[in-house]
Amino acid sequence: MNIKIGVSTWLWSSPFTTESISVFAKIKDMGFEAVEIPVEYPELIDAAIVKEALDRHQLLPVVCGAFGPTRDLTHEDPSVHQNCFQYIFDCFALCNAWDAKFLAGPMYSAVGKARMLPPAARKIEWERAVKNLRIVCRRAHELGLMIAIEPLNRFESDLVNTAADVVRLVNEVDHPAANVLLDSFHMGLEEVDLERAIEEVGTKLIHVQVSENNRGIPGSGLTPWDTFRKGLEKVNYQGVVSIESFTPEIKELAGAVSIWRNFAKTQDDFAMKGIKFLKELLKAPSYEHKKN
Repeated sequence: MNIKIGVSTWLWSSPFTTESISVFAKIKDMGFEAVEIPVEYPELIDAAIVKEALDRHQLLPVVCGAFGPTRDLTHEDPSVHQNCFQYIFDCFALCNAWDAKFLAGPMYSAVGKARMLPPAARKIEWERAVKNLRIVCRRAHELGLMIAIEPLNRFESDLVNTAADVVRLVNEVDHPAANVLLDSFHMGLEEVDLERAIEEVGTKLIHVQVSENNRGIPGSGLTPWDTFRKGLEKVNYQGVVSIESFTPEIKELAGAVSIWRNFAKTQDDFAMKGIKFLKELLKAPSYEHKKN
């Protein structure tokens, strides 16, 4: 496998702004090859300055979207769709400015929208997601980009939870720009077999995020990592595997993802232990590895 190991800037701070490039030197020095940039507010980011920093530190960028109540393609109000389209298109502009090939995230609906809907209401929201994601894909294609759609666990979404769900969604969107992001944390809550889930997505898998089953350091918990790796090997995955966790020091962010404690002495320690584990797991010839 030709895999690059990355890390999200959410591990240290939120939101990402132009000034957040100060973390790039540390990320590079730790041995990461890619940086995942979560774009919460595009207007806070000077694309040219960030591009210069990415080039200087030789980091491959991965651009991820953040989808709250005002960015919901399943909302009953079409004006909310338009707001979400504009946000996604602004993220596309950043992708092109940074030579990133896709925008990733759960862009079908608002994160945290988890309700027990009757089947008819759920069908309406699903159809809105399909219709609106086609619009997103057409714009992405015009710009030479793709999207990577992320399933979320049941506590964060009632629409797309599993590999089977996201494959169905991609198939119904029916556009070559529609692809998939899988996150080991959400998979650990929703899948029966990680290897089989990755196989189900197959060549549509263009980005991977990882953390432990409790959002902690990869390799420190219950995730069956050998099975995860076997799945990546079976689909010949060639992209980035990126650590995505969050700092409890940013209270709004920590509250949104329910992180109430530290998983390491420092966030730098989290990153360094995480990359050590992932290098052993993904780049060693054997599946054998040791927990942190």
